[in-house]
Amino acid sequence: MSAGRPPVGIDELLERVRQAYDRIEPREAHSAHRAGEALLVDIRYAALRDRDGLIPGALVVERNELEWRLDPRGSHRVPEATGHDLRVVVICNEGYASSLAAASLHRLGLHRATDLVGGFQAWRAAGLPVTPPPVPDAPA
Repeated sequence: MSAGRPPVGIDELLERVRQAYDRIEPREAHSAHRAGEALLVDIRYAALRDRDGLIPGALVVERNELEWRLDPRGSHRVPEATGHDLRVVVICNEGYASSLAAASLHRLGLHRATDLVGGFQAWRAAGLPVTPPPVPDAPA
């Protein structure tokens, strides 16, 4: 940050980063994924995935590994990180952390990165497919 500029709060930061790209609604993300036009990336932490389930076909990448795994030039990239034109839809629980993550992907050159409005909870509320979490084994 340059000297003399006041710090920004998280609400202002979210507003700024979200102005840099078009966010995507759950049904549009589902259609794009089914058509092979978007890679869904679930950055929720394990406890939330275990509690709420998964979006079928979504790539699970912990938030702290996201840039390493999706950088097309990176030595730790996933096979799906095929190029900077990849349309990535980042999904967190409610659509806040994913906005910051998508902005970070933009800085890596993934210019089509976006995030899901409302996150996983909006996806589920829209009645879109969710693989339920595994049922714990009953005590013997």
